[in-house]
Amino acid sequence: MGRATDRRGVLRIDLDAAAEGRPSVRRLDSMAVEEPLEIRVGPAGPGRRRPLAVTMRTPGDDIDLAIGFLLTEGLIRSAGDVRTAQLCAGAETPNTYNVVDVVLAPDVPEPTTDPARNFYTTSSCGVCGKASIDAVRTRSLFPVAQDPLAVPAEVVAGLPDKLRAAQRAFDRTGGLHAAGLFTASGELVVLREDVGRHNAVDKVVGWATRQHRLPLAGHLLLVSGRASFELTQKAWMAGVPLLAAVSAPSTLAADLAAEAGMTLVGFLRGRTMNVYTGAQRITDAG
Repeated sequence: MGRATDRRGVLRIDLDAAAEGRPSVRRLDSMAVEEPLEIRVGPAGPGRRRPLAVTMRTPGDDIDLAIGFLLTEGLIRSAGDVRTAQLCAGAETPNTYNVVDVVLAPDVPEPTTDPARNFYTTSSCGVCGKASIDAVRTRSLFPVAQDPLAVPAEVVAGLPDKLRAAQRAFDRTGGLHAAGLFTASGELVVLREDVGRHNAVDKVVGWATRQHRLPLAGHLLLVSGRASFELTQKAWMAGVPLLAAVSAPSTLAADLAAEAGMTLVGFLRGRTMNVYTGAQRITDAG
């Protein structure tokens, strides 16, 4: 798993064992790694890139994370807007490679620093400090409302098990979110894990961007946690017509999905689900 997991000593307390006279046990436990990633963006030339964002993430697929972040924030529109992107050593000793340096194509404007858009992020909340809903409602290039995707309810119901079965790091730590991109027939295309659910989505979107697969028409995105406004925006920016979550959506997520013409599914557990918007895309539901 590389740097995605690490081992730490813990004291394992079992009250049932203690009642039987057996002592607590010290052992090693696998944990999800959380480290900062700085994204630097700018034109070509020495010293031309400036720090744009710092996100707390699980190391791995960092180039995809950076590219996905830039696309879902509306700072780039395609892979062609990026000349190069490389993982660089940070200032720590030993080097932890916690910096991604992104060189923009010559015709792409350099991002400007806006006090209304504070790009410091955490693993839990995504992009924080934006001054208003208007500041984060980045408009997508892709008309997802016109996407004719149709997915049988039976297929949708089976996706969480497929997502869970592919989560290698979660098996070891129990502490990572996942985002999975699926076809209309339920085939898993790509899965990414991270301590931050927004990072997992950005890693998927960044992968799709670099593979020149945008827009993600005819696909659906499943996230392991709740469906927030931000995750709905990210799905819309990538042209995903259907976003599903195993937990609850927020009111703003539902409002944005309705505005975009997306299908939003929440509480996808077992053989039940709630369809909040775009129910026409879920077929054979009775």
